[in-house]
This record gives sequence, structure tokens and C-alpha cells, in this order.
Amino acid sequence: MLIIDSHCHVGKGDGLSGPWDTNASFSKYIEWADDYQISKTVFFSVFHSNYAIANLNVARIVSLNPNRFYGFACINAINDANRVFSLIKIAVQKYHFCGIKVHRYDSRISREICEAARYFSLPVLYDIMGEVSQVYMLSQEYPEVNFIIPHLGTFSDDWKVQKSFIAPLTFCQNIFTDFSGVKRFDLLKESIERAGTNKILFGSDGPWLHPGVELEKIFALNLKEKDLRQILSENFLQLIKNVKYIEYNINRIGKTNHLLQEQD
Repeated sequence: MLIIDSHCHVGKGDGLSGPWDTNASFSKYIEWADDYQISKTVFFSVFHSNYAIANLNVARIVSLNPNRFYGFACINAINDANRVFSLIKIAVQKYHFCGIKVHRYDSRISREICEAARYFSLPVLYDIMGEVSQVYMLSQEYPEVNFIIPHLGTFSDDWKVQKSFIAPLTFCQNIFTDFSGVKRFDLLKESIERAGTNKILFGSDGPWLHPGVELEKIFALNLKEKDLRQILSENFLQLIKNVKYIEYNINRIGKTNHLLQEQD
């Protein structure tokens, strides 16, 4: 069965305040993914002060094995204001990326980002850090854009936030989620029962969370095979099927012989 990890960090940041803006080990993640037969992975950068640089670095890693790796472009709505479209255009046309990653730790999502996502038909992985009310506005203002809200709405162990997020996940057609980092198994079950397996993607939040551990949470739900296939790969493939690639020449990315060693 095809397994796609739709949520994984890679590369080096320049913040040096914690793993999230310093280093995400490529080799450690790949070892774990191989152990659990995870066939494909979506990579995006750790936090960085310049996502033009960070996205290029991710593109180089994706280019090592483009049949196995996907790339999402990280965007900071404040720092990248007035250049979002150009950054996304480069990411799609030159790097063959198939999504956008936004995190409220950097800044809240903007219309500029949503409109670029709509133009290129890209899904947006947006960590709202618990701001569930914004999900309704995003869904209503941009019904053509698919939003993946990870961690059932928050990485924090906040039952109230995750519980409240199940409502927009259920009723907003363009809202999706992953279960990475979610501790409360009853909420995983409730999400499936209310929203359905077509709204859930497998994502690990690797390499800091073990992809095998996150995968076992999905298996523990004891789903039918067709529902399991949806979560493990089909939902993600559905979200990226209409991406507007224009030009793609992987040789423009530029590989380096020492790239793997540089990631650890």
C-alpha cells in the first residue's frame, strides 16, 4: 500500500533557538521512513529568515530523488509581502513544488498567499496554532483553495482547541487535517466519525516526531482498507492533482555532492 508522509521538515535554519529553526535531519528521517515502508514524503523548510534561500535548499534535497520526494514552499506573509507570487512561481515552475507551507509562528496567512495558491491550484498547509475561528474565514473567502490544518488545529495538547476544530473540518469542504502530534486517541476517532476519512492526511511532523509512531496511530484506528488508502495517500494525491506546473527543468536546481552530509 502506498504511504505518503505529507508533513516533514528538512534542511537547516538560521535562528539557532531550537531544532525547529536550526536543523532537521534528512538521514535520520529517511532511515525511519524506510523502516516503516513510507514510500514518498513531502518536505518543507524549518523556520528561516529568508524563505527564498530555504526553499532553494529544499528543492536541492527534493531533486535527489524527485520520484520519492515532494516539495512545499514556505512563505512568511510579512517578510515576503509583495513577492509571494514570484516566490511561488519559482517554486512551482523551477522546483516543481506542489504546495505552500505557512506557520503562524512566522505570521498569519495573508490574501497574497491565498491568491497565489488559488492561481497555481496549490494546497496550503497552514499551522493556525489554535486559531480555529480563522479556519471558517479562510474556507469562505477562498473556497477554491484547499487548506491542510495540521495537528487537528494545534500542536499543543489542548483538548478544547482540537475538539472545536472538528466542526469546521466536518462542515467546510476545503478544510483538511493531519493527526501529527495529537495525543488524544478519542479525538482521532471522533474526527473520522464526523468528518470522514476523505478529510484526513497522514503526516508525521518529522524528523522531530517519529514517522513510525505517527503511522501506528493511523493503523490503530482499525479502518477498512479503502479508508486507510485514502488517509495514507489518496487524499494527498487528490489535493495536488491540478497544480499548474508550467516549466520544469530539474537541472536548474543544482545538486551538490555533499548535500546529504550537510543536512546533519
